[in-house]
Amino acid sequence: MPELPEVETVARDLRGLVLGATIVGARCTWPRTLRTHDPDGFAAAVAGRTIERVGRRGKLIVVELSEGAALAIHLKMTGRLSVGPATASDDDHLRLAIRLDDGREVRFSDTRKFGRVGLYERDPRTGELVEPGGGGPLFVRHGPEPLEPSFTLRAFRDRLRARRGRLKPLLLDQSFIAGIGNIYADEALWRARLHPLRPANSLRPPDERRLHEAIRSVLAEAVERRGSSVRDYTGPMGDGTMQGQLAVYQRTGRPCLRCGRPIRRLVIAARASHVCPWCQRLPRAARPEARRSARTPRPSAREPREPREPREPREPRVRPTAAAAVS
Repeated sequence: MPELPEVETVARDLRGLVLGATIVGARCTWPRTLRTHDPDGFAAAVAGRTIERVGRRGKLIVVELSEGAALAIHLKMTGRLSVGPATASDDDHLRLAIRLDDGREVRFSDTRKFGRVGLYERDPRTGELVEPGGGGPLFVRHGPEPLEPSFTLRAFRDRLRARRGRLKPLLLDQSFIAGIGNIYADEALWRARLHPLRPANSLRPPDERRLHEAIRSVLAEAVERRGSSVRDYTGPMGDGTMQGQLAVYQRTGRPCLRCGRPIRRLVIAARASHVCPWCQRLPRAARPEARRSARTPRPSAREPREPREPREPREPRVRPTAAAAVS
C-alpha cells in the first residue's frame, strides 16, 4: 500500500495538473469506490466546485474544493490517479472519472477495487473535515505528521514513552504517527539500529534520538525520490526511484549494507519485517518474549508478497430462467 512518500508524490503531481480547474461532472463505474455518496449524488455535489488546493493527511490525498468541501482519496493497494483528455478511452480498471471544465478528466483506476473516494464538508466551528450525517472529524484517529516541524524529538519522546508496544507494530499504528507503513518502518529501524521487536519503553535517550532522525530522514529522502515503485504504485507523472535505495525491505538473504551479514525476514503481527540480526540486536531481556511474538518463515526462492487485504464481496449472480435460456 502506498505510504507517506508515495501519497505525497501523487498529491504534488496532481497539484501541478489540476489546481484552479473547475469540476463540471463525474461518472462512477464502481459505486463502492464512493465512500460517502451514491454516483448521482456525488456527481451533483462536486459539480461547479473549484479545486483550490491538493495536499495529504497520512496516507490520504486531500483535494480541497471551493465552498468548504474536500475530496479524501485513499489509494489502498492498487489505486492510481491520472489526468488526461475526457475523450480518451477508458481503461479496464477505471472506477471514477471527475470531469474538468478544460476538457480533461481526473481518473481513478483500481485493479483490486479497495480504493475509496469520499466528499466531506468542513465544520464551520472547527474548520475540520467531518464525516457526513453529523459524524466526527475525519482525521481524529490520525497521529502527527512526521515531516512537520512540530514533530520534534521532544514530541516524539513524549508519545513514545507513553506506549508499551513493540517498535514495528507501533510505527505502523496510524494513531501513533501518520503515514508510515511496512517499507519505511523497516528502513527507519535499520537506520536507527533497532530491532522491530524491541519494546518501546526499553529505549534510552540516544535510541530515541536515532529513531526520530531515521524516521524523518528516510521519509524525506523517499519524498525526494518520488517514493518506492516496488509493486503497483506509480504517480501521475511517473514512477519513483527510492526502491533502489532500500537497505533491508525485500532484501531477504542479501548482505546487510553495513555489516555484510544476511538480512532476515520475520513475520510480526501478520506483516513481513526485514532485519539485520547483527546490526539490530535485541536486548537479552527482550529475547524470550520476542521468540513468542514473531516467526521466521521457511526459506523461499523469492520474496513473498505482503498479506493481501480481504476481497470485496462479489456481486450476486443472477441465473437466467429456463425461458430466457431457451430464447
